[in-house]
Amino acid sequence: MTTLAPDRESVLVRAPGPRELHPVRTHRRRRAVELSLAVAVPLLLILLWQLAATRSWIDARVYPAPSTIFADGWDRAAVGDLWPDVWATVKRVLAGYALGTAAGCLLGLLMGSLSLLRAALEPLLDALYVVPKLALLPIFLNMFGLGEGPQVALVATTVFFFVWISTMSAVMAIPSGHRDAGQVFGASPWQMFRHVLLPASLPAVLVGARIAAGVAVLVIVASEQIAATNGLGHLIFDSRALFQNDVMFVGIVCVAVLGVVFSELVRVVGRLLTPWAPRDRGRGQS
Repeated sequence: MTTLAPDRESVLVRAPGPRELHPVRTHRRRRAVELSLAVAVPLLLILLWQLAATRSWIDARVYPAPSTIFADGWDRAAVGDLWPDVWATVKRVLAGYALGTAAGCLLGLLMGSLSLLRAALEPLLDALYVVPKLALLPIFLNMFGLGEGPQVALVATTVFFFVWISTMSAVMAIPSGHRDAGQVFGASPWQMFRHVLLPASLPAVLVGARIAAGVAVLVIVASEQIAATNGLGHLIFDSRALFQNDVMFVGIVCVAVLGVVFSELVRVVGRLLTPWAPRDRGRGQS
């Protein structure tokens, strides 16, 4: 409600609304609406897909009904045929992600802090960044041979560029006043890094790490379709070649679940590491 004060100069006065009077209740109501929408939209699409398959609006041999996909996935998981492929993909993603994140953070911090190092390496890395990462797979096959090495190296390379760019940009974006304050208090290089550079840049670094988590899953699945004998990517490609479309969709669903879980795990870890940063969900947002 807005009223005018009985003064010569009109002043708008806004009465507090439900958000100000009952912030907790308003937040819970909004979270309930958001959660309902997040569940309802995928569920509606799945029901529409099921209806289209059972009513023969689409060819169920090419696009099996969700109930068929779920039943096949359950059977494969029960007999143990699904888990080796899932575990093979998870291992490659975790190993490549750890290596790429560590290298990207380290080099990003150094290049963001040292202008001469940035001038020396940034043009080269920019040129390598635009190269499609799958184009590097033959090189990694020549370097490491068949096995886990090429898959892990491809994921690590992909993750490295995302984390490197976000880390370097975050360090360069730190206001000069932060550094000046540290110098005024006589901070050593380690103290400057620990108490100024790292806390100021970490939220943006973790955003890049979260994006890299989803991209890592995409890259490993594409790589497994080309040069692997197991994994979810191999399962999808092999089942499509054998016209086992229900198995193919089981692999696609597993990839989607893996990507969501991995990305959310990185997000949760990021929130624990940066409690001072604005949250992308929940109570921290209005």
